Amino acid sequence: MLEMTRETFEELVSRALDRIPPELTRVMDNVAVFVEDEPPADDPDLLGLYEGTPLTDRGEWYAGVLPDRISIYMGPTLRRCETTDEVVHEVAVTVIHEIAHHFGIDDDRLHELGWG
Repeated sequence: MLEMTRETFEELVSRALDRIPPELTRVMDNVAVFVEDEPPADDPDLLGLYEGTPLTDRGEWYAGVLPDRISIYMGPTLRRCETTDEVVHEVAVTVIHEIAHHFGIDDDRLHELGWG
């Protein structure tokens, strides 16, 4: 497993978020991104998870709810990657993948686009 401090991993997540085009970040709404050590025990290889209501599913009823949550998992990412460059790439892909879910893009479409 590749060694990396949590601080360094969090910085990579931050850089990946900075790469999201401003026209998209302006319309992101009520979403928070977290770095977690490990995913849920029932899916130990999971790199990221979006939990919430996609923008495409929100209606007039959507008010006063907790923020959507995007979790990026450090443990499985570091176990999957052999170099720091691979971690940088995997974090960027994972962040984009989970943000796409926030915009209502499902896994099938992400696979078609090469982000699955």
